[in-house]
Amino acid sequence: NEKLEIAKRYLIPKQIRENGITKEQFAITDEVVVAVIQRYTRESGVRQLERAMGRLARKVALGVATDEPIPKLTAHSLEDLLGRQVRRDTVYRDKLPFGVATGLAWTQTGGEVLYIESVLLPEGGGLVLTGQLGDVMRESARAAQSYLWSNAEKFGIDPDKFKKHGLHLHVPAGAIPKDGPSAGVTMITAMSSVYTGVPARADTAMTGEITLTGEVLAIGGVKEKCLAAHAAGIRRIVLPKDNESDARDIPDDIRNQIEIFFVEHVDQLLQYTLDPHGASKGKKFPSTTEMPSVAATQ
Repeated sequence: NEKLEIAKRYLIPKQIRENGITKEQFAITDEVVVAVIQRYTRESGVRQLERAMGRLARKVALGVATDEPIPKLTAHSLEDLLGRQVRRDTVYRDKLPFGVATGLAWTQTGGEVLYIESVLLPEGGGLVLTGQLGDVMRESARAAQSYLWSNAEKFGIDPDKFKKHGLHLHVPAGAIPKDGPSAGVTMITAMSSVYTGVPARADTAMTGEITLTGEVLAIGGVKEKCLAAHAAGIRRIVLPKDNESDARDIPDDIRNQIEIFFVEHVDQLLQYTLDPHGASKGKKFPSTTEMPSVAATQ
């Protein structure tokens, strides 16, 4: 929304002046500008957006100068005018298999949705981590597994699973290095899902770090992460309690379309991120009434 306003107030009028065309000739709607932002820009600034607006304006100016038909600026014509789109946002998955959870990450180009996967390894051993994870994320994974192991009975997990099965945790897009203290809650949700046979909620994304005792710690990039979740079609978000004040930075029009839950502990986290109604037959996981309650901020 901020980029859209900058384009309307400054970038488009600038291109009209510099290319000697009129506002009527460069008739670009908000819908088209938003499509350019979503498909052809990845940075937090507007340099790429300004370049795209300049390319569109020059194509219009060329048509005017040569008496050729002026290109129609629509969301469907952008690929013909600007080439193949450079950005593809993560698509919302309406159903998750056991062991997969939806996380939120911060990058230099804004927030991103991140799916973390885990599987049990029959007769395997140890913890296998793949996906070019940095030291911080590796420590988060180990802390998540240790917490579940030490609290196995509380979550209805057979302790022998930790002894007889190895665990493989993977973060896709393996060619991209990943690190940072915000994936702990997603990792422990994915692990809880695979150990209990209870799927994670597909409509819920989360971000936050965890400690060995199960506390959920604050993270950064709340606004960018929530915007990424909204763009992917996700409407339930779980954040650390200590980030409650950061939610005020989310634009009101987006804030009114999402539901945010703030948690302080893993027990509360799993209450909102796992779906007991989708559990496999014979599996049990504490229901919301058996877990500590936490107030949801609407």
